[in-house]
Amino acid sequence: MTTIEVAAGLVFRAGRLLITQRPAGGHLAGLWEFPGGKREPGESFEECLRRELLEEVGIEVDMLETVESISHDYPEKRVRLEFLRCRWRAGEPRPLGCAAVAWVGPADLTRYEFPAADARLLRRLTETPAWWE
Repeated sequence: MTTIEVAAGLVFRAGRLLITQRPAGGHLAGLWEFPGGKREPGESFEECLRRELLEEVGIEVDMLETVESISHDYPEKRVRLEFLRCRWRAGEPRPLGCAAVAWVGPADLTRYEFPAADARLLRRLTETPAWWE
């Protein structure tokens, strides 16, 4: 089974977390996720995330730390997700490579449907209030 490596950002600003909606017609269409994308050959996860955030939502961030590494098997592929906690620095998020963007608080997360691969991280987000500060 092919493994796809993905860098995803937990982008925080003023107690809110940025989430994006997957576009129609693709894998997991319509679900919400943390912005990011596929890592290119020779690219670090941090470089990938910086590039993807500019392409997908038009923002710049300061990288803080890797908080989670998750592998998840879907019927057709395996994904390895590296989640990096970031602080928003510049640019107002807009849906350039996604269907929609939203800034959410901890209590809002349950209102959105996320891919199964994000379940463990979603629990950690609700259990780690210091990340939101």
